Amino acid sequence: MTSLPMISLAPLVLLAAALPFVLYSGRRPGRLPALAEAASLVALTLGLASLAQLWQTGSQTLALDGLGLLRLDAISVTLALLVAFVGWVVVRYSRRYLDGEAREGRFHGLTLAAVAFVLILVQAASLPVLIVGFIATGLILRQLLLFYPDRPEARRASAKFIRVWGAGDIALIAAAVLLWQSLGTVEIVALTAAPNLPAASQLAIGLLVLAAALKTAAFPLHGWLTEVMEAPTPVSALLHAGIINSGGVLLITMAGLVQQSAGAMAALVIIGGLTALFGALVMLTQSAVKTALAWSTVAQMGFMLLQCGLGLWALALLHIVAHSLYKAHAFLSSAGAVREVNRIRKPGPVAVPGVSAVARSFALALVLYVVVAAAFTATLGDKSPQALALGTMMIFGVSYLIAQGLADSAPGALTRRTAAASLAATLAYFTFQVLAQSIWGPSVPAVPVAGALEWALIVLAVMSFGLVAFAQALFPLWAHHPSTAGLRVHLANGLYLNALLDRMIGGFRQPAKS
Repeated sequence: MTSLPMISLAPLVLLAAALPFVLYSGRRPGRLPALAEAASLVALTLGLASLAQLWQTGSQTLALDGLGLLRLDAISVTLALLVAFVGWVVVRYSRRYLDGEAREGRFHGLTLAAVAFVLILVQAASLPVLIVGFIATGLILRQLLLFYPDRPEARRASAKFIRVWGAGDIALIAAAVLLWQSLGTVEIVALTAAPNLPAASQLAIGLLVLAAALKTAAFPLHGWLTEVMEAPTPVSALLHAGIINSGGVLLITMAGLVQQSAGAMAALVIIGGLTALFGALVMLTQSAVKTALAWSTVAQMGFMLLQCGLGLWALALLHIVAHSLYKAHAFLSSAGAVREVNRIRKPGPVAVPGVSAVARSFALALVLYVVVAAAFTATLGDKSPQALALGTMMIFGVSYLIAQGLADSAPGALTRRTAAASLAATLAYFTFQVLAQSIWGPSVPAVPVAGALEWALIVLAVMSFGLVAFAQALFPLWAHHPSTAGLRVHLANGLYLNALLDRMIGGFRQPAKS
């Protein structure tokens, strides 16, 4: 008989704490916001207790009448701790941010409920529980996005969100039905260990990938994620630092099943790579802090899908953790971003690298990467081509740092700082890769052996990221050139793909006057 996973109590605590806010809806919450913060802190404490419990007892599952409800393993406890921590931070921040709002109590109740169902989602032991978590999270998030229902932009964004999210739910339900019919089980552990999948299961894997792409706002249905700024800032933090990662959580949870389909893995590489490149380019053209952060999330989610498609599951989970922490801080501190930038003493003209400086920076960055990669490979054993390719894409970003230091007008101090930062970034990539593999590697499938299709996708991805990174490094030179001014405008508007989605759902229609 296994003991009860402590983290499985956290959703019950949060939902119980959310109930008084429903009962007191429409009135001043009084001391209830303190209750919300206390409940979120209890959830975080239960997460820490579950980490100790996992260390002592190992993996276990909470079941009811033979159906798995919640599981405790290295992946679920990591994600539950992350969700509980981000939820506590958001609730604590909201107490002051929304103090005096007419519907403050409703906001706290919805936030607690959202965190509760995301905790259920990341711990789900069977597909029905996973589906319930997704559906409930979507419905609650829609209400949070409509916190100011009189704003047309909020109504339009929530309408697009619920359609895209609902389509993902339908794809996930269809996948669950197919898997149950073909394999006779809906238990996640059994599904991820099933060998020799029939044709119906292959179709189900494709539907899982579709659901994950929709949940992560992948290209071209990404528009709703960049238009949710009409909701309070804590909602943006909760969405961009937590809920948007649910597609990646789905893929990592079902990694053993997804990796058995070469077509699904290839689709993830293509969709993820295209989304990452598109989001990164559009982000460069944004002037508003929050909008730029939203496009950054689009790019980061695309990169996470790319990692999953390459079979780097442990790195994808590390990416979710790092991005969540960074993006929560970025959104919650966005109000002071402009003030902080203006407070910095301007050292003089910005060092703009030319073509030769950028070319030298890419060559130096690649040499640096090869040396560090060879040292880690010789010390710790062979590295998969997928991991080395991902590091090459990362080093293209490091090239941008080196280019600033190699610009003709760059001071010596800048050159030294960029060189040190580049070396630190390269070392950090391989160090964190080793740590991620040691922590989560035993819980996820091994990186697949690269065949002809995998090699073709790796080469395509590396070349694409290299060309885009080179163009980004030269961005200050061509951004305001007359021949590219029009392209800048088109990119700033996301190539108008969001407008097409608005037309499809009637988002531009004005409500009739009473």
